[in-house]
Amino acid sequence: MQGPVLVVLAAGMGSRYGGLKQVDRIGQGGEALLDYSVFDAQRSGFTKIVFIIRQAIAKDFKELVLSRMASLTYELCFQELDSLIPAEVLSQAKQAGRTKPWGTTHALLCAASAIDGPFAVINADDFYGRAAFQVLGSYLASPDITEGAIVPYRLEKTLSPQGTVTRGVCTVRDGYLRSVDELTAIAQEQDRIYNTTPEGFKQELAPDTPVSMNFWGFPAGIFPDLRRYFDGFLKTSAGNPKQECYLPMAADWLIKNQLLKIRVLGEHTADLDWFGVTYQEDRKTAVNRIAALTAQGVYPPALWNS
Repeated sequence: MQGPVLVVLAAGMGSRYGGLKQVDRIGQGGEALLDYSVFDAQRSGFTKIVFIIRQAIAKDFKELVLSRMASLTYELCFQELDSLIPAEVLSQAKQAGRTKPWGTTHALLCAASAIDGPFAVINADDFYGRAAFQVLGSYLASPDITEGAIVPYRLEKTLSPQGTVTRGVCTVRDGYLRSVDELTAIAQEQDRIYNTTPEGFKQELAPDTPVSMNFWGFPAGIFPDLRRYFDGFLKTSAGNPKQECYLPMAADWLIKNQLLKIRVLGEHTADLDWFGVTYQEDRKTAVNRIAALTAQGVYPPALWNS
């Protein structure tokens, strides 16, 4: 029986990291952080991986990542500035100075043709933990699901001491996601967590606030509505070179327009530690965390030779 698909968002520029964090060596065998997510996903019932990358990194990605995964069933999809973008919109965007693609909703749409069943979406530069893949993989195992799903994390466990982060702040009621508010400047100051709005106002956030780390599950039929949302985004934002269409924003729109219900899964995962590599200074922490998990026997020293 075919299992769910895992979609890995790996087309980011890595501007704050200062390099291609998608392929940066974190594990003892040269593994990137995404290797561990793929490894956990395969052990949780996922049978196909779709990587979304840019053409500019395809050679490095194949040599430094895919060359290790000989037994993997995968497909490469590409997100570029002009992918799926109408000519008149692209012209307007270029005149406004846009040089990069349009965000994670755009990335997912670029992979639509490769997805033929229920699927999960993750960031390439985040570590989610096997328990999260197990709970989402179990939910997505049915080919007939009509609702989406999310495994959220506690805000306090998703911060970086190196600078601000963007998080989708979740409102949950009766086991379902009711809204997602994408906040782009969250940081810890002493023992408190604040978001600074574009206008400069600060609002305090509770440490246990559930947040999206782009760990989503969706039915395959989501794409027409997702495209409708993205087309609306282009109409209002094509002239803004820095505006991005974040996946949590799309999920919020789907919920509020009663187009998709999204279950909140895995409340027991709330105490699991997330980590990632937003900034170059985060790399040492990630290396140490993976080394510790390897020493504990959670992962073999050479991930794909076990």
